[in-house]
Amino acid sequence: MMQPLLNDVIIAARSEQTENIVSFELQREDGSALPAFSAGSHIDVVLPGEVIRQYSLWNDPSETHRYCLGVLNEPNGRGGSTAMHGMKQGAKLQISAPRNNFELDPVARRSMLFAGGIGITPILSMAQALHDQGAEFELHYCARAPERMAFRDVLEAAPFSDRVQFHFDNGPKAQKLDLDILTKAPDAGTHLYVCGPTGFMDAVLGSAKEAWLAASLHREYFSADAVESDGEDRAFKIQLNSTGDVLDVPADKSIVEVLAEVGIEIPVSCEQGICGTCLTPVLQGTPDHKDLVLTEEEHEDNDQMTLCCSRALTDLLVLDL
Repeated sequence: MMQPLLNDVIIAARSEQTENIVSFELQREDGSALPAFSAGSHIDVVLPGEVIRQYSLWNDPSETHRYCLGVLNEPNGRGGSTAMHGMKQGAKLQISAPRNNFELDPVARRSMLFAGGIGITPILSMAQALHDQGAEFELHYCARAPERMAFRDVLEAAPFSDRVQFHFDNGPKAQKLDLDILTKAPDAGTHLYVCGPTGFMDAVLGSAKEAWLAASLHREYFSADAVESDGEDRAFKIQLNSTGDVLDVPADKSIVEVLAEVGIEIPVSCEQGICGTCLTPVLQGTPDHKDLVLTEEEHEDNDQMTLCCSRALTDLLVLDL
């Protein structure tokens, strides 16, 4: 479910990080504290036209007076980032309270952080939190070129800068990211966190897949272009557990759309299966998972699904609605 919106949030500051990445600092107008958040969290931002988009928080979770976002302008996207880049200092915004689908494991003995491009936003917050905790970690940050690397100045000035390694596609071979380090079994208690473009994440996770425990691999996607399902879109039925009503879901409509037609509004946000807003328990049947918010283990459990994009492999799904 989408969290209650917070009013009186303004853009207190904005800065150009790179040619196409802008950092925004959000505060309440009266200066009061914002809801606490944990490293890896994101918020929903309501943009003109009631468009809702999600952006990760990159600042230190110990800060209570501000939320800091890094937004990549994607001209070929759905329009949210372009609208966000048009926002000026002093503009008012509505946002949700933070929620987290990309949390640090509290019992990890060591953390390896991997960021590609704009994926640095949640990873930067993680690094600050781990430093505050006195935890052991290292951060690998990859970008096409130095001028394309957002928040490099923040990382170079950080008290944990000695744990950060920068990797550039156009740099010498010696400084490029060596993924072979992930093909060997890590020390017990080591966890890996990765965020960035799909190809980058697939390369990191693919390198670690054989040697690492699945439960120690954590990822967050910013788009759903990598979703692969177990079957083609097909018609199926859903049953509402609370009433027993059975509804037909045609091949060209989502569950959310079908429910809306009968007056049942399901809160949605990303509509791509990456934010978790519409996660709903499944009581019977097998979902065709098309999301990127649930882990492989959670997909195998088949006891919850994202109604915005996931479908069914069985003829009927009984939903806890």
